[in-house]
Amino acid sequence: MKNRPEIHLIKFYYKEKHQIGIKFKYNKILIDVAKSIPSSKWNQIVMLWHLPYTTKNLDLIRYYFKDYAFINENALGLQAKQKKSMPKTERKLNEEQKIVLNNYYKYLRGKRYSDSTVKNYTFQIADFIDYHREKQIQDLCNRDVELFIEDVFIKRKLSISVQRQFISALKLFIVFDKSTQIEDIELVRPKRDKVLPTVLSQNEVIELIAKTKNLKHRTIIALLYSAGLRISELINLKIDDININRKQFIIKKAKGRKDRYAPLAEHLLPLLRNYMITYEPETYLIEGKPGFKYSSSSVSKFLHKAASQCRLKVRVTPHTLRHSYATHLLENGVGLRHIQSLLGHAKPETTMIYTHVARKDLLEIRSPLDLAVEHYKKTDNLEQKFKISEK
Repeated sequence: MKNRPEIHLIKFYYKEKHQIGIKFKYNKILIDVAKSIPSSKWNQIVMLWHLPYTTKNLDLIRYYFKDYAFINENALGLQAKQKKSMPKTERKLNEEQKIVLNNYYKYLRGKRYSDSTVKNYTFQIADFIDYHREKQIQDLCNRDVELFIEDVFIKRKLSISVQRQFISALKLFIVFDKSTQIEDIELVRPKRDKVLPTVLSQNEVIELIAKTKNLKHRTIIALLYSAGLRISELINLKIDDININRKQFIIKKAKGRKDRYAPLAEHLLPLLRNYMITYEPETYLIEGKPGFKYSSSSVSKFLHKAASQCRLKVRVTPHTLRHSYATHLLENGVGLRHIQSLLGHAKPETTMIYTHVARKDLLEIRSPLDLAVEHYKKTDNLEQKFKISEK
């Protein structure tokens, strides 16, 4: 305990916002811990890891570093007034509303929805009730739903997917609490945007892996692409889930509570062995600190940086690598049914989107313009050398 290093937390102003700076002498373990904290950033100017100055982030720093270092907060100057001034959003719900929300949370758990769905649905309904906090829950009607969407979703420019999620949460809530005046038939989810997925070329993926110097980051990128993993599947992957001899690993309780097997790419094995020897993970294959999962925000952060270094013109996310995996399989002649199984899609319609971005067959279709020009050349004007580019 006495040999643990010390970190100093300091308050400074950067980009018009107060920040909590994390200061310590060079220590590889402490650097890895700092990297794993959600929203943490390295600032080359002040040479500090830092996060926005909030009570939540201060608690995160305490939680992540508690087993690795003594935390000196003297430089923060946290007096009573300063603590109160730190930004913190709270809903002003009465006891009756809190009880209803708590019971709704239990109801969703009883229906065996995933933890993320339970959390998101409960938060969505909590925001809705808080918006109409002066109204009794039994008096809420469809017009109240419209007002909430108009004043919150539209003004804040929230995505259609978030609005669809809110409607889904509300449909379950009025089944749970039948006292409201909200009618299910009038709750309509807006149509999804039919946006084609962003896909990298095979060369771009290889360049992304090759130019990523950090061994852990390189392993993560290679894993995401080689098996088309979702980010949640990657961070939940345990060492025991990998079978080197069979060159495969099992993805447990993925989306829809389904298990599936995924192949281990031949060229991934040396990289994976190197990573295992270097980092010696305890429980999860990719860990932030020993025995704890790596954060999804950290993956998104370094992936964005790696894409910038490769000068890729598209926004690269973990899901971009999954889209690229599926598209490249299709272009290499793998059938949709097999791709559906490898990706863990419940419906073939979900996999069908990749037929719109795969270049195989589509590039072989000749444009009517080319056919028309060739037909024209074969007509009576055989001697005429027709060029579409001529003036």
